[in-house]
Amino acid sequence: MEEVKGILRLTVNKGTNLAVRDRASGTSDPYVVATLDHQKTKTKVVKDDCNPVWNDVLTLAIKDPKEPIKLTVYDKDTFSEDDNLGTANVDVNPYLECLEMRTDLNDLAIGTKLETVEPDEHNHLAEESFIVWNKDSITQDMILRLRNVETGEIEVQIEITPVKDPHLIV
Repeated sequence: MEEVKGILRLTVNKGTNLAVRDRASGTSDPYVVATLDHQKTKTKVVKDDCNPVWNDVLTLAIKDPKEPIKLTVYDKDTFSEDDNLGTANVDVNPYLECLEMRTDLNDLAIGTKLETVEPDEHNHLAEESFIVWNKDSITQDMILRLRNVETGEIEVQIEITPVKDPHLIV
């Protein structure tokens, strides 16, 4: 049985300048699929919008810190396979390191910056971002530049709550 390291709440806020895949309407019908280990969850579809607002909260269990969160944006199609609008990965290691290195997190003021994360080829960040302590959890607001597509970014918030019983079955 794998130990659960934390509960991840992924808020998928919005997409910006997503690629056009529905040529007739000049837009797309985007949604986001989040995958972690063997878990998969997705947002609602936003019709006819290359700048969608989802504000959907997706929940996943973190078991293997080596596995990134994979976010894939798709264009929903009715009569054919959904089109890929790009991917972005989020490394969960920095969050778990913050949780492990600090046993006294509850002594910190809410909003304390635990770590600054710079954009690099592994995290797909569009700009610098911060991991922040927020009463019983750590959070990071970020803009992710989509890969394998001509254009597009998604804005998300990661919230990780440590698990008190690591043998929790999820």
